[in-house]
Amino acid sequence: MLFGATMGAFRWFSVFLLIWLTCGAAQAERRVALVIGNSAYKSVPRLANPVNDATLVGGMFKKAGFDSVDIKLDLNAVEIRKALREFGGRARDAEVAVIYYAGHGIELDGTNYLIPTDAALETDSDVLDETVALDRALFAVEPAKQLRLVILDACRDNPFAKTMKRTVAARAIGRGLAKIEPTSPNTMIAFAAKAGSTASDGDSKNSPFAAALVERLPTPGLDLRKAFGFVRDDVPKNTGYKQEPYVYGSLGGDDVSLVPAKPVAEGPQASPQDAIRRDYELALQIATREVWTAFLGNIPMVFTRASPRGS
Repeated sequence: MLFGATMGAFRWFSVFLLIWLTCGAAQAERRVALVIGNSAYKSVPRLANPVNDATLVGGMFKKAGFDSVDIKLDLNAVEIRKALREFGGRARDAEVAVIYYAGHGIELDGTNYLIPTDAALETDSDVLDETVALDRALFAVEPAKQLRLVILDACRDNPFAKTMKRTVAARAIGRGLAKIEPTSPNTMIAFAAKAGSTASDGDSKNSPFAAALVERLPTPGLDLRKAFGFVRDDVPKNTGYKQEPYVYGSLGGDDVSLVPAKPVAEGPQASPQDAIRRDYELALQIATREVWTAFLGNIPMVFTRASPRGS
């Protein structure tokens, strides 16, 4: 009876050990991204590159090992709100949450808005009904525990602003997007062009800003502030110094990278978990009380303390 009880305890312990040996991956930081590209506007001419840029940037996040990457193309107002709502749910379980938006944006009285493909914006008051406030995107990334990043390639010359009727003469509609200072910690907002200026859609398949992002951001271990500094250097060079990206917000003193640094290779080293796994498999094959007792005596005390009484 004693031996049977002991073997039952060992079986319980085996389950506990296997869970412990495989829990390392579950503890890795979770990174999620939402990528939106709007090109096919119904009321103004089509934009050439946002769909291409979203596909390129989304592919970068996938190659960088993000746990979840949603690429959404040509979204209307309802679809944008739904995508942000669903992404906010995923951000609650993430350390890093990133939203990238390419398409038209507009600034009205100091507030920035993303323009869906079905917006008509015949008057300035339509902005409140037909667009999605940038604050909604910031709300979606806010639950992330370590980094909240919103990237806007939305500073293009806006055709809506040229045809829009003003209901109030004093109402300000800006050129490009307005400066923003996020209130949540560890939040960054990257503009393709600094506040009050416009960005180029580019003469190639992708915008200069998107091309620089995929070149710089996935560098393993590179702090985001430095990565965006390199983007800031690349874009002016590729636009004849007509466009200057800008980053708003702040991070703490620790480096924060989009892609973790690669471990330094110091030659093959035995993992303690690997050694425990080998000893466990050997004990499982022999399956005598003496072998199990010896095995238990050579593993971390956490398991010995966790064993049930009577073992």
